[in-house]
Amino acid sequence: MTRPESALIEWGMTDTSTLPDGAIPAATLVIMRPASTGPDEILMVKRSSNMAFAAGAVVFPGGRIDPDDFTVAQRHGFAEGDTDGAARVAALRETLEETGLAVGWPSLSEHDSSDVRRALLGGELLSDILAARNDRVALDALVPFARWCPNFKEARTFDTRFYAVSAPQHGHELTVEEAEHSHIFWASAKDALAMADAGEISIIFPTRRNLERLSQVNDFEEFSVHAGQFPVELVTPWIEERDGRPYLCIPDHLGYPVTGEAFDRVRRG
Repeated sequence: MTRPESALIEWGMTDTSTLPDGAIPAATLVIMRPASTGPDEILMVKRSSNMAFAAGAVVFPGGRIDPDDFTVAQRHGFAEGDTDGAARVAALRETLEETGLAVGWPSLSEHDSSDVRRALLGGELLSDILAARNDRVALDALVPFARWCPNFKEARTFDTRFYAVSAPQHGHELTVEEAEHSHIFWASAKDALAMADAGEISIIFPTRRNLERLSQVNDFEEFSVHAGQFPVELVTPWIEERDGRPYLCIPDHLGYPVTGEAFDRVRRG
């Protein structure tokens, strides 16, 4: 459901001038953990086939920014209506809801995380949960590195902020929230791209471009340095003709090694 500017103002979002018309504010989280050999692995989830957006596609955990995310962000020192702060909260909250992994919440035990997850999925507000526990989340642990808003007629329009974070230690099995996802797995960026090229998984255009970007580094520390070398600017892909064929393109100054793909090969949503 798209949200008009008046609704966003009711949320407390003050920077509506930067929001593409009709876009849904969202956040996504790239969670990286060391592998036994080779580059870090990334947590990926496969969306259910009945979803309206990116059905059956493999994506990073994440989702819409909720009004309560602004409340939590403000209680953690962000200004009222700060969308970056609310997006950080949404990324952590959605990850816990979707996978059971409590990222950025060092005081939350694995035993308690399952109870908090059930409470969130049952509609309890994160702000109330944190207040009841007298607890805080580590929003500064997230590294911002991208903001995408593809405007495809075939798909819903999301204004999504991307963050990276180092995976916390955990011993419990991660499980998907079955209403939205069907599968969960860890894979390096290079392996995920290889699976997509082999037809084993499906990935949409922004996921592919960001996996290509992630594949340039070996671990979270390297990616944090890489991310700091480039500005976070709104990416809205456009179509241009190359050698007589339409290509979907993105800017070439934001750290992406591939900035164009033949339009007839792109999965848009």
